[in-house]
Amino acid sequence: MQIKIQPMGAYQTNCYIATVDGKDFIIDPGMGATRWVIDNVTNPVAILNTHGHFDHVWSNAEVQEKLRLPIYCPKGDAFMLTDDPLGQGTPPSEPDHIIVGDEELTIEGIKIKYRHFPGHTPGCSIIEIDDVWFSGDFLFEQSIGRWDFPSSSGEEMVKSLEKALTIDGDYTIYPGHGMSTTLKAEQRVIPFWIEQVKRTL
Repeated sequence: MQIKIQPMGAYQTNCYIATVDGKDFIIDPGMGATRWVIDNVTNPVAILNTHGHFDHVWSNAEVQEKLRLPIYCPKGDAFMLTDDPLGQGTPPSEPDHIIVGDEELTIEGIKIKYRHFPGHTPGCSIIEIDDVWFSGDFLFEQSIGRWDFPSSSGEEMVKSLEKALTIDGDYTIYPGHGMSTTLKAEQRVIPFWIEQVKRTL
């Protein structure tokens, strides 16, 4: 797999292009992502959203229109693509495929797995391709996503973090913001974050 990364917008939200067997998957096209995406794909096949926050989906509609691509989005966050719940003026987009819970799918012959980790948002998920996690705003290097937004849930975040501790094997993590890390490295600090979240409940 080849992975291209470009931070986008004021929040420096990582947009990724993951190329597998010559097929380009666009993950979280945020603010101003369209030109970079167009300049860096040769065979685009899908837009994959980890969750619905505006800084991750801002360019969904524009990229979809220009490249004629389907949008995949977790069920719990589909409303964010159309309703702009945080009032940021996000251009609305319509998901073509709704992902429910932990779901494995095949797109153009490539296996993609969504792992559902709600808390930051109701649909917050990581996208697993081979031994790589695109973790959106669930896990960052030595940190986790916020759980104090509208539609966030500290209780769900605790359950998701506990779930992440049970996963065997190692994965390289490419988060929605900041630098890459690994699942093993983050599993060492997840217990600390579980306690931090619990203190706020």
